[in-house]
Amino acid sequence: MTSPRLVATDLDGTLLDSTGSITPRTRRALDLARAAGAEIVFVTARPPRGVDRITPQTGEGGVAVCSNGAIVYDTATREIVTSRTLDPAVAAKVAMLLSETMPGVGFAVETGWNVLAEPAYDRILLFDQEYRRDLPGLDSLWDSGEPIVKLMAWSRGHTADDMLAVALAAVDGQAEITHSGGTGLLEISAAGVTKAGTLALLCAERGLAPQDVVAFGDMPNDLAVLAYAGLPYGMANAHPLVLESVPNRTLSNDEDGVAVVLERLYAR
Repeated sequence: MTSPRLVATDLDGTLLDSTGSITPRTRRALDLARAAGAEIVFVTARPPRGVDRITPQTGEGGVAVCSNGAIVYDTATREIVTSRTLDPAVAAKVAMLLSETMPGVGFAVETGWNVLAEPAYDRILLFDQEYRRDLPGLDSLWDSGEPIVKLMAWSRGHTADDMLAVALAAVDGQAEITHSGGTGLLEISAAGVTKAGTLALLCAERGLAPQDVVAFGDMPNDLAVLAYAGLPYGMANAHPLVLESVPNRTLSNDEDGVAVVLERLYAR
């Protein structure tokens, strides 16, 4: 069997362990795949600055699909190659619909480089504070003139799964909505913008087909990537939807699950 020519992997809960680090074994496995001629592509909800924090641990620079597919990022040059943004008018309409169906939800905008937050968005990430700009009200998000790479909706009183069900019905295809875990955070992109769609474009540029791709993921926002790849793996620690949908399983992120598969696929 020919080894996959591209490795598409999520980061949090997948390639990274629970401390947010690349273990030595996983680093060696990435190097093994590269030595065999495979390209490593990170496919993540993280913005570019979040990828920058871990690339020194992963070896060579390369391409990352960031912000759930909205950004293609060159990790070596730290440049955004392409960006597909959400129209401010659409973002404002989506926020209005979600506010009506889920009172108390707060909103923030990911610009690619920074986060703009309105007062109700009280989700605090200490490592991201230097990139956060607090604005006086919801309309300020749309009037800022900044690109909207991703709209984020946050609630302390709801799970992400519960929010997603309500949001999909309310928005009705006007934007892409997904989430990365159990906390009350939804991630909203322009219609048609997904991790899988952007990965497919990268593969087409390289003359690669789905069967040339091995993919790893753990959360609902990884499902489309796992459906696209010819060889998909769900992590043992994955969300129930992933475990139900993906036929292949590897060990958890804390057990070097990605490395276990890469070692087998690219063994010399």
